[in-house]
Amino acid sequence: MTPNDYIESGDLELYVYGLLSESESEEIAKIAKKHKEIDNEIIAIEKAIVNISTSFSPFLSVENFEKIKAKLDLKYSKVIPMETQNNRFRYLGWAAAAVLLIGIGYEYTNLNKTQMQVVTVEGEKVKLEEALVNSEIKYKQTQDALAVVRDVKNTVVTLGGQAVSPTSYAKVYYNKETQVVYVDAAGLPEPPEGKVYQVWALKLNPLTPTSIGLLDDFSKDSQRLFAVSKANGAEAFGITLEPAGGSVSPTMEQLYTLGKV
Repeated sequence: MTPNDYIESGDLELYVYGLLSESESEEIAKIAKKHKEIDNEIIAIEKAIVNISTSFSPFLSVENFEKIKAKLDLKYSKVIPMETQNNRFRYLGWAAAAVLLIGIGYEYTNLNKTQMQVVTVEGEKVKLEEALVNSEIKYKQTQDALAVVRDVKNTVVTLGGQAVSPTSYAKVYYNKETQVVYVDAAGLPEPPEGKVYQVWALKLNPLTPTSIGLLDDFSKDSQRLFAVSKANGAEAFGITLEPAGGSVSPTMEQLYTLGKV
């Protein structure tokens, strides 16, 4: 084989990486002594490995690589005997192994980053889905509220504030045909903890209150429009503040709003 055949065969790279048998390595070492171009090619391959290793220096010991390069530079200026060739081969094997380990670490780091990005994207997807559901719920609530307000069959009953809370107010949308009742409680303050607003349908003569519902989840309903039970022949409506769970009869001292149909 000619020197060019050795260079193009790929055996020199295998020689540098220590993948040839002992006899094959000895053969190439002998040929390198005879042919300068083969020896130069081996040196070029070794330098390439050192340069690659050095490019990853933030992850490796700078001191160790400087020692390796110093020894290699010292050998390049002399005739390379067989034993020195083996030492050089050993150093380059270490460098090649270091490059391989760094490459694996780099790929592992990238894999972790990719997995974290996938988790982040999935989290954002869940948030967007939740936001979409909330938007749809709010849209339906708005449509329901508009339907109640615009229904010409509803009688609007204004409930004014009473002694316990003169500034409070509310509205009742009452369909006398279907007996359906909606309460707009936007004018009521937040109920204290452990308390709940209770809605009463009243008959006036004699005064007979009938509970038609509690305004539960008051703070969670931003529109404060509540559907309560039907009111059969109601002549007035009132809202009182009661203990959680409601009361059998209204606490008149806690009457917040009252209005006649």
